[in-house]
Amino acid sequence: MKRQPPRGLLLALTASLALAAIGDVSAALPSDATHAADRLVESIKKHRADAWHWQQVMGKRRSKPSFAERRTNDLERLTAIRDRWTRRANHLKVRAHHPPHRAAWLCIHRHEGSWKDPQAPYYGGLQMSRPFQRAYGRYLFRLKGTANHWTPVEQMWTAERAHESGAGFYPWPNTAAACGLL
Repeated sequence: MKRQPPRGLLLALTASLALAAIGDVSAALPSDATHAADRLVESIKKHRADAWHWQQVMGKRRSKPSFAERRTNDLERLTAIRDRWTRRANHLKVRAHHPPHRAAWLCIHRHEGSWKDPQAPYYGGLQMSRPFQRAYGRYLFRLKGTANHWTPVEQMWTAERAHESGAGFYPWPNTAAACGLL
């Protein structure tokens, strides 16, 4: 009868042959640097999406991305890209929270409904109809539904686009008159 080598030895030999075939296993395993790069790329994507959201809300053109994070794993470069998108997103958010006729929109809101008013046919704090929302807030309407699901500043920017298009404050004739806007 032929003697068999111990099972543990066979497993070790098989494993070392497999390692020799594929090379160094440690190179295939993700390192801390790879995890850090992945986290930075995710952060870049989040801040870029935030910046683009606020640009859409304000009716501004989207910042053109270079997608440089797809071409590098250098942590310094990725950090610089992340920091640039973070600054841009924060700047846009602050700017978005100060629409040009903010005081007027707040006055109209005081005479209209709650920012969360879900009662048809007019929604939100500026009592916008569905056709109005589709015309001036298409992005938000697709993203969140009716105006009662939007933030107050998103509702004000939608109204601001109507104002800039030539409608002025006339979509709110009674409340705009009460606020001295007409």
